[in-house]
Amino acid sequence: MTLCKSVSISLSAFVAFVVAGCAGSGIPISTNTRYPIEVLYENQEPERPYSEIGIVEISSEDSLTADQTQDKRMMYRGNDAKTKELLTARLVMKAQKIGADAIIHVRYKYFTSVKKEGYMLSGLAVRYRGE
Repeated sequence: MTLCKSVSISLSAFVAFVVAGCAGSGIPISTNTRYPIEVLYENQEPERPYSEIGIVEISSEDSLTADQTQDKRMMYRGNDAKTKELLTARLVMKAQKIGADAIIHVRYKYFTSVKKEGYMLSGLAVRYRGE
């Protein structure tokens, strides 16, 4: 997992401070977990024709705990691989509810500041044609 530098910024600037290179953006969250629908990350393309349904997204923003603020190396921030798989499962359930056969262009973004941290997991829900 890539570590991001802690930056003192205002809350409005914090929201804009989404670091694309942090905590696995562009890197598959898992390479072996099977979900009920296909999950393709931002560097993968589906092999079948599809119709777009819409963007699905889950996100959270929380205050840092005392443990997270005491360690200046930011060792206790972010989500581990198991948590990312659970978050992906939530995204899959959300896509299934709207009739998706797959989620493509899935991206995970982690962001942090002096007092808060958060994540956003998003992708494009699609329905394969001819299914």
